[in-house]
Amino acid sequence: MMKKLGASLAILVATAWVGGLWAIGYVAVPVLFKTLPDRQLAGMLAGNMFTLIAYVGMVSATYLLAHRLSRFGRTAFRQSTFWVIVIMLLLALAVQFGIQPVMADLKAQALPAEVMHSPFAGRFRALHGASSIAFLIQSLLGIALLLKIERADQ
Repeated sequence: MMKKLGASLAILVATAWVGGLWAIGYVAVPVLFKTLPDRQLAGMLAGNMFTLIAYVGMVSATYLLAHRLSRFGRTAFRQSTFWVIVIMLLLALAVQFGIQPVMADLKAQALPAEVMHSPFAGRFRALHGASSIAFLIQSLLGIALLLKIERADQ
């Protein structure tokens, strides 16, 4: 009974994480930039959403990794599902604690101007691109995770 509950919870957690990635990155954020006339406000709101889903991902990955280790023991390290979760977690950590703080610092240095109208625009654009690529990879790995986790946990 507890094994089945843990497996069901793992599927729900993975679905919430990946669904959140897709809903925020490919639905909510584009709507913000299309609808709001103030791009700075849209960017701030998008950043807040990406921060939220990064923390959701960190908590989700922690549960999913703990679940896999408790269920499969050391053999979890040989499962592709385990490594998909690890890579997704590392991407979330890299963006949240590596790229985002540098982007925030560039924005602060650019004040009172908007960062895209400052000497920091090129570096900001490059970091934003790296962040976007990491998000895309995480989103695609999320598909693999959902397909793998359901089969492995049944």
